[in-house]
Amino acid sequence: MMFIKLEWKQMLRSRWMQMVGLLFTFVFTTIVVIQQMALPDAQGFSRQTASFLNLLLFLLPLFILTIGSMSVASDIESRWLSLLKTYPLTMRHYVIGKFIATVLAFLLIVAVAFSVVLLLGGFLGGVSLPPVFIGITLLSILIFASLSIVIGVLAKTRLYALALALVVWSIFLLLISYGLMALGTVIAGHMLQKITVVVIHLNPVEWLRFGYLLFAEQASVLGPSYFDLISFYQTLAGKLTYTLVTALWISVPLVLARFVVARKGKEA
Repeated sequence: MMFIKLEWKQMLRSRWMQMVGLLFTFVFTTIVVIQQMALPDAQGFSRQTASFLNLLLFLLPLFILTIGSMSVASDIESRWLSLLKTYPLTMRHYVIGKFIATVLAFLLIVAVAFSVVLLLGGFLGGVSLPPVFIGITLLSILIFASLSIVIGVLAKTRLYALALALVVWSIFLLLISYGLMALGTVIAGHMLQKITVVVIHLNPVEWLRFGYLLFAEQASVLGPSYFDLISFYQTLAGKLTYTLVTALWISVPLVLARFVVARKGKEA
């Protein structure tokens, strides 16, 4: 518990983290001001909600992956992790402590950003954040905090961690989507549909986006081609499957991180 508290305080004192908090809050409030004044109120999956979701799934993974991975890599580079190994602190506790500290730090940032958005929205006619959106935000923090830990333990330096985090972010946010568009020009539509379904499960960004559309009952925007997929995930078995896959996205990177840290300790 003391280790988690120490790591959390260090992350909050980081100027990187403070800049991220300011930027995240500023961008969210800017979207509220522009769209609340320029667009009429809309029910359901409005442009404002779509902008919030796109911003969330674009910026938040970038911030979490870079800052979280550099925090772990910094411990390795500065030999702080080697010192911690001399204390009664297991590598499992170290990984979990880093994960919890990262999650708490970004939860605080998101809470401040959402509070400012709701406060400002009250003066502009009212802005609501759907509970599903808040839930997906929490899941995104958990998933990408977990991924940031394994990236950090794989890297030897902070610069290497930053580069690796940017590569992972680019793959999830950009390269996979561009690859699917390129495949769509050379393969049949039904094959592309099957590949897209697989990609939804293997790409955490698309998995979270699909989860929002599913639980907000807006999955119809995916089109009739994915009717069978949507129908399955609307059942109890489908919701349990979504929970299981999400849990795997959170737990598997942490298990891998613990394994890598333990192996590095033996090699040292």
